[in-house]
Amino acid sequence: MSLSKLWTALKGGFNEATEAAADSQSLRILDQELREAKDELLAADQSLTKIVAKRKLAENKAKALQADIDTYSTHAIAAMEKGDEALAIECADKVAELETAMAQENEMLASFQKAEGTLKANIAKAKTNVRRMEQQIDQIKATESVQKAQVAVSSRHMGANSKVKTALDSMERIKAKQVQKAAELEAAEEMADAESGSDLDAKLRSAGIVPGAPTSGKDKLAQLMAAKKAQ
Repeated sequence: MSLSKLWTALKGGFNEATEAAADSQSLRILDQELREAKDELLAADQSLTKIVAKRKLAENKAKALQADIDTYSTHAIAAMEKGDEALAIECADKVAELETAMAQENEMLASFQKAEGTLKANIAKAKTNVRRMEQQIDQIKATESVQKAQVAVSSRHMGANSKVKTALDSMERIKAKQVQKAAELEAAEEMADAESGSDLDAKLRSAGIVPGAPTSGKDKLAQLMAAKKAQ
């Protein structure tokens, strides 16, 4: 391999390692940002809870003021009908005072309602974005885990195939050696028989020249019939 090709290969491996480290760091950064976003959402929910509580208090106070306005308005009319103008004016002054307080309370109530609506909309949008980010991060991690498992399985499979092939090759060599050994033993036995003369004796017995040759079924039957006649 030329130096330029070697440098290109080394550079490629370095770039891959750098990219892998950067990707891993990016995932850690996203995890941290996700945790911070969830913390911010928790704080926003707490703020929303406080605003909702204040809005409810403002509504209750506005309702109470309206009830007082209705009551003192009734008292003012009743006092005038009885001819007590001074008492009627005093009641009317109270109504005017309550209406001023009512206007201020309604203004605060409108402010709380607006803040509540805006905050709810923003929180809902932020929660959607956080869920989407969380889903994407989980998907990336799951895909990475699956791909790592696939690489591991593929590597093991390739290694296993290599081992199986090596074992099969060894088995074939063993079988070939056994066949060769059996042939050598058979040849050695034949040579031993020839040297001891047993091979010649076997040929003589087979030819019926010397006793000890195996009797055929036909010869045996003839012997039995001859023995029967001789009785």
